Amino acid sequence: MSDKLVQRLDIDALRALGAIEEQGGVTRAAAHLGLSQSAVSHKIRRLEVNLDCALLTRRPGGPLFTDAGRDLLGYARRILDMHDEALRALSRTPVQGKISLGLTEDTTCSDLSRILGRFARLHPGVTVRTRVLQSLVLQDRLAAGELDLAIMQIFDHEVRPHDITLFQERLFWVKSPDMPLAAGGPVPFLSFDDNCFYRRWAMDVAQEDGTTFATVLDCASAAGIVSGVRSGLGVAVLNERHVTPDMEVVEGRFAEPPGVTYVARRARKMRNPAIDTLIDEIKREVAGERSLRIA
Repeated sequence: MSDKLVQRLDIDALRALGAIEEQGGVTRAAAHLGLSQSAVSHKIRRLEVNLDCALLTRRPGGPLFTDAGRDLLGYARRILDMHDEALRALSRTPVQGKISLGLTEDTTCSDLSRILGRFARLHPGVTVRTRVLQSLVLQDRLAAGELDLAIMQIFDHEVRPHDITLFQERLFWVKSPDMPLAAGGPVPFLSFDDNCFYRRWAMDVAQEDGTTFATVLDCASAAGIVSGVRSGLGVAVLNERHVTPDMEVVEGRFAEPPGVTYVARRARKMRNPAIDTLIDEIKREVAGERSLRIA
């Protein structure tokens, strides 16, 4: 039998490779994995010998990975996902129940969709009903007991001790470069509807600094606000993923927006094994091999 036929990809070595990418280097990856730097280096070196190719460049100031290393990372993510999913599937106690889940529009385009898909495969006895609503509405539904769990945006200072922090973003004032912003008179304002906490913050700030906003567009969709900004209809507050190169970030004219945090928050009600299991999946993703990504 040839050597090529007995090659193996060691799971721990692939996990170390992924940690090097996520943490930005071997030293930080070792700390993240609870291993010594030499142990991580040995795993990668053994993988390189087995594959007969270099995976790390090891050049100061150069890229972290070779082309082969970058290619292997793509396979490693899929292999680790399947490996960990198989372990959980074969070792789990069957979970039954129902979950009423609330999401914001932005979180439907994140890694959370992948987590929910995997949760559905692992736990076919759990029914998840998902509603896509704005953050303030989700908070009200949680308080009323109409939702079991919500994944939503809040301002950084509103994060609660029991919230699961998923990721953070900045907010920006933006407009079209072609739109003049005169020093006086009402400022045309593009806004989500009354349930948008961006809007409420902007209106509160306007009252404090004397700015007058004239709302010229109410739209519940981020796509509609983005289109209005590009068309030069007015200024808007947008999170960073919606700010594009053809927009101008307005600095110094208005109060700087606070940062926003995406959190998973559960309702205050009796424990539910199905919800506990979903929260464990989310926590594992946040604290594990990779942070959540957004489209």
